Amino acid sequence: MERDIKIAPSILSADFAAMGAAVRKLEECGADLIHCDVMDGSFVQRITFGSQMVEAIKKHTSLPLDVHLMCVQPENKLEDFVKAGADILTVHVEACGEKLPGVLKKIKDYGVRCCVSVSPDTPIESVLGSLEMVDMLLIMSVYPGLGGQKFLERVLPKAETARKFFDSHGLNTDIEIDGGINEENIARAVNAGVNVIVAGNTIFKAPDMAKTIADLKKAGMSR
Repeated sequence: MERDIKIAPSILSADFAAMGAAVRKLEECGADLIHCDVMDGSFVQRITFGSQMVEAIKKHTSLPLDVHLMCVQPENKLEDFVKAGADILTVHVEACGEKLPGVLKKIKDYGVRCCVSVSPDTPIESVLGSLEMVDMLLIMSVYPGLGGQKFLERVLPKAETARKFFDSHGLNTDIEIDGGINEENIARAVNAGVNVIVAGNTIFKAPDMAKTIADLKKAGMSR
């Protein structure tokens, strides 16, 4: 099934002092979602921002907010981010463990889209039992919490396995990938079954963000 490529710029690469302007510019430049990386200093070493930043961003865009919780005990933080305006909430299987189905159900009960993420060294089999519940699967193609890493192509078989699972169950579920994606490797990710692309520096460091977003979509479709 042919799927539209969606670009979800990560605001982690934006200027935090001018976040409103950055988010408005992304919408003008053709972004499809806004990816918000929430890091708590425990699940990963880095600390970024919390629900107040998400609430502030919501005031500046009509695009869906794709909130990626790189946090321990994410089930205790869901309500705050729902109230802040999250449209998609992503939790890590590594943080949830056996509680994952219950956490995903809690997200769905809040009326927002739910997503589960797997880190590079985590097998896709760890989430297969919950994939029928999710609206999106996020495959990390770098290690969470560290910037400037190179794309790990070895994670792509996870996308292939997940896409086969979704197709066999008649599910048109999104598969998102996050980490090191650019015009040179996006087609390989799309070939593996990915249709939502998180990109940070690739977009924010580009001289023409609109052209870069358009070029990413074009490169992804020219597989």
